[in-house]
Amino acid sequence: MQWQQKIPYLLNHPIGISFANGTGTSGVLCDASERTLYVLEYLYHLQFAIKQYDYATIQDIHGFPPCQNPQRY
Repeated sequence: MQWQQKIPYLLNHPIGISFANGTGTSGVLCDASERTLYVLEYLYHLQFAIKQYDYATIQDIHGFPPCQNPQRY
């Protein structure tokens, strides 16, 4: 499945993004247009920003997996 086909299933969910240059980022997938993903990312303290990523820079996207055996402290 091409990563673009995952978009409808991942909207409003946390995702990881792999870029073609070998780097990556994560955040909540807020929206998508024909050529751009809009991702809400944490910056610092109480600051968040919606960042835009062009499809040409993206290699793949993945939804976050569920926590395995979460322990409460």
